[in-house]
Amino acid sequence: MSSSPRHGAHEEEYEDLLSLWADLEAGLSVLLAQPRQVLDFPAKVRQFDRWLQDLAAHDIDAALYLMFQLASTSTVGYSASHALVCSTLCHLMARELALPLRERNALVRAALTMNIGMTALQDELASQRERPNPAQQDAIRNHPQESQTILERLYVTDHLWLDVVGQHHERPHERTPLAELEDVERLTRILGTIDRYAAMISPRQSRPGRSALDSVRALVGPGIDQRDEVGYALVRCVGLCPPGTLVKLDNGDTAIVLRRSDKANLPLVASLLDRSGTHYREPRLHQTSHGKPRIQSALPRMSVVVEMNHRTMVRLGLYAAQRSTGLVSQLPT
Repeated sequence: MSSSPRHGAHEEEYEDLLSLWADLEAGLSVLLAQPRQVLDFPAKVRQFDRWLQDLAAHDIDAALYLMFQLASTSTVGYSASHALVCSTLCHLMARELALPLRERNALVRAALTMNIGMTALQDELASQRERPNPAQQDAIRNHPQESQTILERLYVTDHLWLDVVGQHHERPHERTPLAELEDVERLTRILGTIDRYAAMISPRQSRPGRSALDSVRALVGPGIDQRDEVGYALVRCVGLCPPGTLVKLDNGDTAIVLRRSDKANLPLVASLLDRSGTHYREPRLHQTSHGKPRIQSALPRMSVVVEMNHRTMVRLGLYAAQRSTGLVSQLPT
């Protein structure tokens, strides 16, 4: 499950990486909010897809860290952040499940555009404390077909992409092996799982987000049922507590997960607060796969008030990974 950062990656590259993810989210926000003003919309989506692939290829753990921070801390521009989280996870899942390129492309581009029929409403709902009113409920119910219609009017001609968008709230054959499903059903099931997972961990004004672990258990059961092929692949892909999520350690510390390891429940973490809630002057790194401390529980992001420098966290994760492979001898000060 773990991935090594690209050899030769430098601190300056990581400064740029964080800015590039923010730029991608900002550009996607404009694309989804004003699609009819985009010249050659399908080409623009393909461009965003390539940009996403390039950033994810740089360092998957850094990408996951940023995505889960984005999903769990922001309700501003929710539609764009949700699309970016879902498309990034779909990109990683396509590789985990060894999907053919045609299916991978349709899946990721469907994730980017599946809610284009309710972009403004989705942002509105994220900041709304009351339950959706009847008109909003109708729009939510009809948005998959509305999104498909909009994409057709924007000259998207990939029928697999279009059909997955139009059916992304369906729940096809959830126990049938993926290999036995038609391509549309297979991709719909993958996208639907990721869509629900990303929505669960994202906060709204009406409710806090769940922890990533609680979200996984809500999808596939408390025992992480291996018969749920998609849910189990998601756990293999991102871990039970993915990079960017907060955890309570069995020594009482509150920590943030920095990188995955080969075991889904034993990532690299950095302690931020001691058992009394006092900030450590410097984050304390723990490779939980090497022994104590271990993760006791996952924490919803909004349940912890803690300031952190994400550039520092990403760098710490990078250097720890390089140290473990002998690329550097010590962590940065």
